[in-house]
Amino acid sequence: MSERLQFRIFAHSWLSDWNHGNAHFLRGLARELIALGHEVRCYEEEGGWSLSNLRREEEDRGGSAIEQFRRLFPQIEPQFYKNDAGFRDFAARELRGADIVLVHEWTAVDVANTILSLKRELGFRALFHDTHHRAYTAAADILKINLGQFDGVLAFGDAIRRIYKDGFGVPRVWTFHEAADTANFFPKQREKNIDLIWVGNWGDDERTAELQEFLIGPAGRLKGRKVVHGVRYPDEARQKLSEAGIEYRGYLPNLQAPDAYAESCVALHIPRRQYTNGLSGIPTIRVFEAMACGIPLLCSPWADTEGLFRPQEDYMCVPDGRAMLAEIRHLTRDDGARRQLAERGLETIRARHTCAHRAAQLVEICQELGR
Repeated sequence: MSERLQFRIFAHSWLSDWNHGNAHFLRGLARELIALGHEVRCYEEEGGWSLSNLRREEEDRGGSAIEQFRRLFPQIEPQFYKNDAGFRDFAARELRGADIVLVHEWTAVDVANTILSLKRELGFRALFHDTHHRAYTAAADILKINLGQFDGVLAFGDAIRRIYKDGFGVPRVWTFHEAADTANFFPKQREKNIDLIWVGNWGDDERTAELQEFLIGPAGRLKGRKVVHGVRYPDEARQKLSEAGIEYRGYLPNLQAPDAYAESCVALHIPRRQYTNGLSGIPTIRVFEAMACGIPLLCSPWADTEGLFRPQEDYMCVPDGRAMLAEIRHLTRDDGARRQLAERGLETIRARHTCAHRAAQLVEICQELGR
């Protein structure tokens, strides 16, 4: 492979982050690869559900997350394709001359397999990028993809890496964590008018009990302003938030999250159940982003088994709702404690967990493949 690599990246959506947190990291990764001098072309399928939902959202709200994305990521010009009989010809044209084709886990199975069928003819290397829990919770879906034809898998945590290597028999798997896009996620100076914030989607009953114990229960006993952002909240969930005195603000474009964090004293992280049992050790993207914005982070039980952070220094992890309530009260009343926790978390992000770090790691992996 030449020093200047030709990347082609397929993802569910680049334009939309509506219930699609994968866009957060992928955007930053692509921009950092470009900054290193590589060529990156990005693709998404026409009619994707995330972008369709975002467009309906923006019709109601009048704002434009898409315009903000285009303004902040001028380097990324997604190309749309149709998942139909003409896709093979489209892919053959677009992938000619490519060095690395990265296929994200949310890409349709037939699209992924069609791309793989062109490898021998066009001579590119293909990597599968998994940032979801389906390999653990719905393995049969993942195994519909011809994993053996990939040159390797990028897994966003060691638990996922072991599933691909030991469970699926993929010989080359790298742990490739997500990271903060620090070009857009950094501390901002704003007046603090929110005491407690949680940014996250309700989603499929995967953390309903945890939200009750660590968010709704404690918040109901707190004075001050409490805010939740996210989508897919059923009426019952909104009613519970309201009864606890929590203001539900709906969809928050991810690129506006740094402003929301800057206006808040304390942020919560409440992982989905899968990331506290079988996939323990995998932090989701919000952990990286909140720390990058310099806001103190409180977490419901989550074990950093891979040693990515300094537990109880970069963030505070509490065992139950009573401890969460006590820690929120402590941090909202103690400016010094908030500042110390935020500074330590930010320090670790900048030292180890930026999209620039991951872009450099990916280039090293590609060079290894070339050898």
